[in-house]
Amino acid sequence: MLEYRFPGKVALVTGSSRGMGAAILEAFGRAGATCVVNYFDDPEGQNHRDAAETAQRLSALGVPVHVLDADVRRYESVQNLMKRVVELADGLDILVNNAGILRDRTVKKMTPEDWHGVIETNLDGVFHCSKLGAEILRDGGRIVNIASIAGIVGFHGQANYAAAKAGVIALTKVQAKELARRGITVNAVAPGVIHTPMLQGLKPEVLAAYEKQIPVGRIGRPADVAHAVLFFACEESGYITGQTLPITGGWF
Repeated sequence: MLEYRFPGKVALVTGSSRGMGAAILEAFGRAGATCVVNYFDDPEGQNHRDAAETAQRLSALGVPVHVLDADVRRYESVQNLMKRVVELADGLDILVNNAGILRDRTVKKMTPEDWHGVIETNLDGVFHCSKLGAEILRDGGRIVNIASIAGIVGFHGQANYAAAKAGVIALTKVQAKELARRGITVNAVAPGVIHTPMLQGLKPEVLAAYEKQIPVGRIGRPADVAHAVLFFACEESGYITGQTLPITGGWF
């Protein structure tokens, strides 16, 4: 049985203060990687508190960890993030573009602010981090983008989110070709319905309806996504690049 190990590797997961991002980063930590927790410094300070808790859990496992704030929407902020990663960890081996938001509305009701807010975080942010992250990635490194099944299927009320995630899938394909000569692979995962803070706004009956449609009979767990990300990040998957893997329990 293959056991993923990343000793001596440095992994940065954007938006990893809680939820799926934290689960992915903790999986890397348990597999021996040095971990970089990234969070958006919100005015209420909740993301900072969550990031500190994630870092504490990693430290308790004996994992080297750094906590860095950055707004992935802002190019200059990401530049500073990557500069600090180099200063603290001497480079980067694995970048997971996870940071994302939801602002669901039908196109009829969607405001320009709803549209641009999601595009800026979920697509512009991936571009910023992928471009600048590639500059500090060591040859043979890995980029894994968190897309969504919404970017493949398209769901009612998610024009902004689906468009952003479809863009992430296209960006994955292009950058995979551009970075191949350096031995850097670029892949994406496309989760379906996963138990994360994003689902907190859904009514129990809506979740139950989703569950009935999923062949394996349950909502996905963050660990389900984390295992797939670690596969794309491992040395053995080096001949796989430019791909998008749906993680949906057979839903799509």
